[in-house]
Amino acid sequence: MHLLLVILFFLEAQFCVQSSDSSSPAGENLATNGLPFPWSKVRLPSYIVPVHYHLLIHPNLTTLRFNGSVKIEIDVKNNTNWVVLHSKNLKIFTATVLDEHEAHLSDKVLSVLEYPSHEQIAIFSPKILTSGEKYFLYLEFGAPLSDGFYGFYKSTYKTKAGETRVLASTHFEPTSARMALPCFDEPIFKANYTVRIRRGPSHIALSNMPLEQTVEIGNGLFEDQFEVSVRMSSYLLAFIVCDLRSVSGMTATGINITIYAVPEKWHQTHYALEAALRLLEFYEQYFNILYPLPKLDLIAIPDFQAGAMENWGLTTYRETSLLYDPDISSASDKLWVTMVIGHELAHQWFGNLVTMEWWNDIWLNEGFARYMEFVSLEAVYPELKVEDHFLDTCFGAIGRDSLNSSRPISSLAENPAQIEEMFDTVSYDKGACILHMLRNFLTNEGFQSGIIRYLRRFKYSNARNEDLWDSLIKHIDLKKMMYTWTLQKGIPLITVKRQGRKLYIGQERFLKIVLPDDPSWHSLQEGYLWHIPLTYKTSHSDYEMKHILTTKSDVLTLDEEVDWVKLNSDMNGYYIVHYDEEGWNALTELLRINHTALSFKDRASLIHNAFQLVTAGRLSLNRALDLIGYLKSETHNVPLLQGLGYLQSFYKMIEKRNIADITHNLKTYILQYFRDVIDKQSWSDDGMVSDRRLREEVLSLACDFDYPPCLEKAKHLYNSWVESNGAISLPTDVSETVYMVGAQDDSGWAYLLEKYGVSMCETEKSKFLSALVNIMQCLVCLHLSCRLLQLGINGTLIKTQNLPSLIYLVAKNPVGHFLAWDFVKKHWDELVEKFPLGSFGIRNIIVGTVTQFSSTEELREVEDFFKSITEQVSELRVIQVATENVEKNIMWLSRNLETMRTWLQQRLN
Repeated sequence: MHLLLVILFFLEAQFCVQSSDSSSPAGENLATNGLPFPWSKVRLPSYIVPVHYHLLIHPNLTTLRFNGSVKIEIDVKNNTNWVVLHSKNLKIFTATVLDEHEAHLSDKVLSVLEYPSHEQIAIFSPKILTSGEKYFLYLEFGAPLSDGFYGFYKSTYKTKAGETRVLASTHFEPTSARMALPCFDEPIFKANYTVRIRRGPSHIALSNMPLEQTVEIGNGLFEDQFEVSVRMSSYLLAFIVCDLRSVSGMTATGINITIYAVPEKWHQTHYALEAALRLLEFYEQYFNILYPLPKLDLIAIPDFQAGAMENWGLTTYRETSLLYDPDISSASDKLWVTMVIGHELAHQWFGNLVTMEWWNDIWLNEGFARYMEFVSLEAVYPELKVEDHFLDTCFGAIGRDSLNSSRPISSLAENPAQIEEMFDTVSYDKGACILHMLRNFLTNEGFQSGIIRYLRRFKYSNARNEDLWDSLIKHIDLKKMMYTWTLQKGIPLITVKRQGRKLYIGQERFLKIVLPDDPSWHSLQEGYLWHIPLTYKTSHSDYEMKHILTTKSDVLTLDEEVDWVKLNSDMNGYYIVHYDEEGWNALTELLRINHTALSFKDRASLIHNAFQLVTAGRLSLNRALDLIGYLKSETHNVPLLQGLGYLQSFYKMIEKRNIADITHNLKTYILQYFRDVIDKQSWSDDGMVSDRRLREEVLSLACDFDYPPCLEKAKHLYNSWVESNGAISLPTDVSETVYMVGAQDDSGWAYLLEKYGVSMCETEKSKFLSALVNIMQCLVCLHLSCRLLQLGINGTLIKTQNLPSLIYLVAKNPVGHFLAWDFVKKHWDELVEKFPLGSFGIRNIIVGTVTQFSSTEELREVEDFFKSITEQVSELRVIQVATENVEKNIMWLSRNLETMRTWLQQRLN
């Protein structure tokens, strides 16, 4: 009888559902109980809008379950009998619709239809919900705390005494609020939230807003009631129940900032507090909009998959992204913590105050936050030299964007896996780099005033790609220009030929795998045209000249004859430059004779462009190697590390192919050529950040290459550290190198693993883990790496959050890459359970293992494996990214191996 009534109610309501924006016939999809589900799209209908959530949540940290209730005030836009919203893995106990006076619309128990493939539920109201009227949807629900890193999940930590303690934390971005409460889980549905949390006396509760009052409700329970939130999207809601300890401070404008960590790591919170106070004050001034909440919490969660999350007023972090111990953390660690805090605080405006309308424009959040890391740190912490790292950000973006598997910045994304994949290099790094190009084009003042207009116009609302361009500048068609950067994938290649005072400029799409003589090249170039703000310097100009290239080719006339031309001044533009033979010769000679005639950014970008063109088969390896011949005279760490990084990456790839003569000769050449740079490095923490970063990289490489003075010094430091039982402090910038050398024998390895288990600093543990994986004796390495991978999949000694990076570290080892790949294939189903498809974790595992390969046999094996799980991964873009990288490696070796062999023999002889 109950089933029949539900069917009759459904048929009666058909016209109401069809009047919504569904284009598919209702009833096409079946709910879990076999009845037709009234909505067929992945995205929710727009005829019901949430206004205010009244949420009560009660996690039980003993049973590891939570129960809750939510009363959602809804605004009905079209008459309907159905309310469709999101829910995932929740048990719905009760569902009721109330009128504006909170009276029940029906005395019957309302049925809840579940449609798991779209993570949606539908509640039927026997009485039509009328447009313009106010209603409340009331639901009671429960579920286990999630085992993963999404929704409302459990996290644990161990005290020094070995006691395991539990906390419960949320992570909702992008589509996991629906795992903690039934809700309208799309960014467009902004609403206010009133949160109440029940907890025991030994814990505290945190949410987006300040605590309003605490009520004792009996049975040893307390209920914390929080102030009403500002209007925000569901993915920004957050709540935590924990026993963490805090330190607080207040900004000049009265915002209370608090840093939370597990009690025994409390002493590592002080730097984060200083950074958060200074950076929040900077953003309030830069955006000319006060931070709109009374407080901002930053909390280090012991189990956390990503780097951090910008929940409004309650930002959550992986411990390595927030905690800083001056006795253990290196200069690079300090820079990382500061940049992550800068990123999450920028989100309080870009993302939280103004939110993208849909996930296709997630770059409006992430590209801006990534760029503001650099803008804020350059202003607030100039001593950290963050500008040294911005080029690396753009180089990383180019690496991805020069593959055919790239995507436009603004791309289609509908289901959760597709949305997860949008949080990638293109959204973050390419987004930041085109914003940097735009800022240089508009001037700093023009850019800043434009984004202030954008934030004010769309605050507490949602925006699209074009809304930003409309806000930035009035007197030119910026939209037309920027659409060429956001709505098409790829990166332009600018070709330059100089004849007298004439510069013949051309543009085409830069692809690393397809060559101009390949039949498919023309089809992959078709339709690609960018509006490019070109900049260039010459031997006779000490300022940069500007020109906008809007056509496939153009001719520029110089004022006078020049010796050389360098395009893309300081690499402020997002494009690769390829000169003719005369152009490359002139720049190579300039670097040899007077490299300081070019800025360090110009020198680094020349090196980068040259080796990218080598990979694409557009420039000979000889020419690129000759270009970096000047590096003996280089004193700046950025170009030095750029050149050294390419040589090291070639070495690692050739070593994995077991090509003994080239491996030996390349190692010998690097150690001989860069010996002076290596020998002048001190084993200390002295110097500027750039000096310390160079020291860290160079000494790590020297010891990895078995350079005797490096090995002797590292071994001496390691033995002293072991003899003191870890009591003495190693120089923080070289500690990982010292551990790596010490781990090369059985006793050293065992001691480091023991130290890993008891360390109370995650930064230190990550250094231990890297060293433990870096064993070079083949059989020993395989056995020990196998043991580490097993510890990682078990999630006991090595936390599950660290498994993707552990797999990648094993894969990087020349004797571990097959082991890592076999592990991924064997444990694929377990890995997908721990890290959802499309997530950071799965993408890092796939790319980290697959891109170590460089033979056609390995490529075939990779393709066969992914074909065997096509149903799971058919929509994942990362599979194509990974396989294209293997193809790139294969082509590099086939084109350049003999050239490298001959070049090295000539230099060493």
